[in-house]
Amino acid sequence: MPDNKQAGSVERAFAILEFMGQSQRQWGISELGRKFQIPKSTTHSLMVTLENLGYVLRDDDRRKFSAAVRFYGVAASPMKRLVQTETALSPMNALVAETGLTAHLAVLDQGQAVYVQKVEGANAARFDTYIGKRTNLHCTAVGKVLLAYAPLDAQQELVSRVHLMRHTDHTIASGAALRLELQAVRRAGFAFDDQEEELEARCIAVPVLNRLGQVTASLGLCGSLSQIRDDNAHALHQRVRQAAQTISGTRS
Repeated sequence: MPDNKQAGSVERAFAILEFMGQSQRQWGISELGRKFQIPKSTTHSLMVTLENLGYVLRDDDRRKFSAAVRFYGVAASPMKRLVQTETALSPMNALVAETGLTAHLAVLDQGQAVYVQKVEGANAARFDTYIGKRTNLHCTAVGKVLLAYAPLDAQQELVSRVHLMRHTDHTIASGAALRLELQAVRRAGFAFDDQEEELEARCIAVPVLNRLGQVTASLGLCGSLSQIRDDNAHALHQRVRQAAQTISGTRS
């Protein structure tokens, strides 16, 4: 017979991991215990186990936890298979070799963009991104594309509940402004991030389609202000679009 107590502990551990993977702050033992209605001693035991396995990290004060890179990597695995990231790798490598910039492939998951593939350019500015990392929709080019091309009812729900965290003075900070931005993205067919998540950084992103013509991912190209400029942005946009079409299988 199955061990109900052990099964319950596994369920609680997964529930905590899923919650922390969507959260953008650290959580203490007492907070998690109250949220999941688990005794403090049990919560402590679960978190220590998850920490020892490498799925959560504890802060310097040893009091609060956050999801670790290993968790995001595991969580991203099914999505990587879904959008066939291995198929995307060759066009992304070609894009990066030609431009020297960094390319990201992202998918929409539970109100955030998740990076499922990355190719770093030799001459590109370094970005704190990795496969499995979650990022906000409103302040990134890949996120705006995913949000702009989401079904209208899903888009409206996401916009209504998304927390418009201000990362820089350039970040979109109101729902009305975000809706106008998404309309512009749909009209133009691409999104632009001009220092909205990180200062001195710009990104261009376009949709990636599946065989049915549905947007399943977003392909982005990122660089510094000196690398993505007014005089070369159009050419870079066209090159990213060509790579996305190759991934989608729609480019002859």
